[in-house]
Amino acid sequence: MLVGVPKEIKNQESRVGLTPASVKELTLRGHQVMVQHNAGAAIGLTDEMYLGSGATIAATAEEIFAKAEMIVKVKEPQPQECAMLRENQILYTYLHLAPDPEQTKALVESGAVCIAYETITGANGGLPLLAPMSEVAGRMSIQAGAAHLEKSKGGMGLLLGGVPGVAPGHVAIIGAGVVGTNAMQIAVGMGARVTVLDKNVDRLRQLDLVYGNRIQTIYSNAYTVDDAVMDADLVIGGVLIPGAAAPKLVTKAMVSRMKPGSVVVDVAIDQGGCFETSHATTHENPTFVVDGVVHYCVANMPGAVARTSTFALNNATIGHAVALADKGWAKAMKANPHLRNGLNVCQGQVTYEAVARDLGYNYVPAESLLA
Repeated sequence: MLVGVPKEIKNQESRVGLTPASVKELTLRGHQVMVQHNAGAAIGLTDEMYLGSGATIAATAEEIFAKAEMIVKVKEPQPQECAMLRENQILYTYLHLAPDPEQTKALVESGAVCIAYETITGANGGLPLLAPMSEVAGRMSIQAGAAHLEKSKGGMGLLLGGVPGVAPGHVAIIGAGVVGTNAMQIAVGMGARVTVLDKNVDRLRQLDLVYGNRIQTIYSNAYTVDDAVMDADLVIGGVLIPGAAAPKLVTKAMVSRMKPGSVVVDVAIDQGGCFETSHATTHENPTFVVDGVVHYCVANMPGAVARTSTFALNNATIGHAVALADKGWAKAMKANPHLRNGLNVCQGQVTYEAVARDLGYNYVPAESLLA
């Protein structure tokens, strides 16, 4: 199979779909890989490194989209990329379709086979291709939140870890999944007072056993979320419903009653966000203020640490990339139901139920297209 890796064009996005090591995995199996000129240069992955792994270098994205049978990316295709997709071409990347009707429409119209990293499941449960970026974003959320609590960045002028004789800041983390757990680890390490909210009591029990009195675990409901948010200096939103739009757990009314100069970091913004006041921002302009509360809602947070993120992502994605190249999409999905769960749009049909429901499409089960 001819696999194409275009350069990412989303704002401040320096990650790349395949590392030279991943390219080697494919070329050793007889596949061809075409990488766009300087696709990985911003993170130290040079054209020479790709050539050394057996790839060829293409001058433009247009050449790659025109020739490749499978496109491997990181972020969702931008409008000009969607326009270059063709019928039955495989697109393997993050998609986050539920809050993005324009992208969904473009992918449906393309006739391409669109596989979303974020809905591929794992044999032991969970979302293994989303997990590494959730780990990065969770850890970054505290880093970003702590920085924006500084007065010069719009915050109240608070040092998150405090100093002797001065209380530390209070971090409320909504969701105890991968994002929330990684955020909690960094917040605890910085010396903050940490509250973690989740509906899964077993998960809260696990965290309590490990962290004891260094954190407070609270069962999540409308009352406890409101109570925690009102007291917090920094609120992290890390709630996910796989493939679906994120629930709005923090309302406009709640934000209006938060402390002036407090900060919210909405890690769920790729799926629409879990704060009612959120809208997506970029690394170039990462924040906005609502009712005196600083909102950090960057839709590609891991792009800020693009080198770490690229290697972490490739560790998770390369196995399925090899399977798709070796077998073709239909045979690969017949053989692996977890990969099949990643199929969101295929040959003009929406094949992921949550996306179809949220955006008003007719749902066509992936199995029906594999006959």
